[in-house]
Amino acid sequence: MSKTTVDLSVLYGKENGGTAKLSDLSQYLERVAKMVKAGDEVTLTGAAPVWLYLVISHALHGKVVRLSYDSPVTGEIEIFNHNPF
Repeated sequence: MSKTTVDLSVLYGKENGGTAKLSDLSQYLERVAKMVKAGDEVTLTGAAPVWLYLVISHALHGKVVRLSYDSPVTGEIEIFNHNPF
């Protein structure tokens, strides 16, 4: 099991002034699928709209063992943990 951090802002180019678009959602999902392996522990971070966090979280449920959110304001917050140990 590996730990992976996914910065959602890189999916749509926030660092270059980009804006996340619902019309590009399938591309975002494909990119995250390539970054994350089944059974990983994943942390989502980065400036992104709430809808993008929700869709990515839903897509990862059942694929990853543990999902968390991390920001400078909140620190790490566990979303789900399906590790039986």
